[in-house]
Amino acid sequence: MTYVNDVKVVLFVCLENRVASAPGKVLMTGGYLVLERPNAGTVLSTNARFYSIVKPIYDEVKPDSSDLACADVKLTSPQMSRETTYKLSLKHLTLDSVSQSDSRNPFVEYAVQYAVAAAYSRLDSSEKDALAKLLLLGLDITILGCNEFYSYRNQIEARGLPLTPQSLASLPPFTSITFNAEESGGQNSKPEVAKTGLGSSAAMTTAVVASLLHYLGVVNLSSVKYNDKDLDTVHMIAQTAHCIAQGKVGSGFDVSSAVYGSQRYVRFSPDVIASAQDAVKGAPLEEIIDGVLKAKWDHERTKFSLPPLMTLLLGEPGTGGSSTPSMVGAVKKWQKSDPETSMETWKKLSEGNSTLEMQLNTLSNLARMSFDIYKDVINNCSTQPPEKWLDVATEPSKSDIVKALLGAKDAMFKIRHLMRKMGEAAGIPIEPESQTRLLDSTMNIEGVLLAGVPGAGGFDAVFVVTLGDASDKVIKSWSSQNVLALLVREDPNGILLHNNDPRAN
Repeated sequence: MTYVNDVKVVLFVCLENRVASAPGKVLMTGGYLVLERPNAGTVLSTNARFYSIVKPIYDEVKPDSSDLACADVKLTSPQMSRETTYKLSLKHLTLDSVSQSDSRNPFVEYAVQYAVAAAYSRLDSSEKDALAKLLLLGLDITILGCNEFYSYRNQIEARGLPLTPQSLASLPPFTSITFNAEESGGQNSKPEVAKTGLGSSAAMTTAVVASLLHYLGVVNLSSVKYNDKDLDTVHMIAQTAHCIAQGKVGSGFDVSSAVYGSQRYVRFSPDVIASAQDAVKGAPLEEIIDGVLKAKWDHERTKFSLPPLMTLLLGEPGTGGSSTPSMVGAVKKWQKSDPETSMETWKKLSEGNSTLEMQLNTLSNLARMSFDIYKDVINNCSTQPPEKWLDVATEPSKSDIVKALLGAKDAMFKIRHLMRKMGEAAGIPIEPESQTRLLDSTMNIEGVLLAGVPGAGGFDAVFVVTLGDASDKVIKSWSSQNVLALLVREDPNGILLHNNDPRAN
């Protein structure tokens, strides 16, 4: 990339597209297993997006800014009714809050620090002068999450509206998140954020990193492709910031899908970003981030998405979310206490996950080979219960499609059985009884291919994959069971740039 020294030109280039978004995710297979290499997870990115809007605070550099060598940073979260201001040291790249409020967002804070450090590590001394001038104009960052990341079930019920997608769609975009009133004094406390399990922190971190790296001229995201090196840069910085902010090195599938979109994912070795933890201990941040960018990232990702004419649905049962870290801890404890049984269970789960992935890939290939035949089979099966699908296989080309459909459905049943078995052994509700009843009844609906608990399971929203136009039948059935069908669908795209503030659309 060519860098320019004239700050006005830099601003013109950077501000043309200063809004970036990253999607939420649904981990369809690979729950728990994806934490350990070489186990894979299949993850679908969604139309639920987190947006980051970056612009300067000032029109020109303040006369005393160079002496202070500190840049002003303002972080606004309209949905939380929060605004936090910081001072960013251009020498040490530290970020100190100067707000009266004690509310902090470590994910955004590390995203800002690491993105700026990446900019400094990629520029020579003359380009760093232009970067400093740009930073001294201040960084005004606004973050916005689509409604789909949060639960608005209480608001819908309070308004007396039915639990339907139409009721959700009637809410304004980027609706404020409800505050709890403290019992004493009636003051507003920190907002209780009821989430749907789509990975809001990963999407938010990725969006902030992407928008800043683009704004600062480190990457150009205007026309990126799946294997673009600029996306790799965003991935490395976002992955590191997210891990440090949450205090542990997770599998990273959520950040990877936020960057690249739907995929088959195998995690990176945790020691890839071990050096980044030195930054917390006071090592020079610019050197640390330079090391992260030069490290040998060994994660694996392959493009993956649902076959044509299939729809992803999510349903919120209204039983509250689950704590993923505590559930992961319980599974790890079980692995240590009973290594032989746990290893056998994981082996069978890995085989089931691979089978499901293989059957879905087979269906995608069959659709490419003869879409008209594929479409005919899918539409016919969408109106039939599974036990009648074989009746559709009136010729060999159709039989191959039906066999793959039934193979995928059978693999999902096996995966669910093993996940329940693992949960019982670990003493945690990976697929709670209430979810089991809901999923079993859903799997019997005409045109339903898959149904399960995504990721680590628990009481988060369940996922379903339907054929053809069968989604309406699922939504109607869920509504009768007090389950709210969300507006989430698969969107295989990762990071996107936008010309306008999404609130203006």
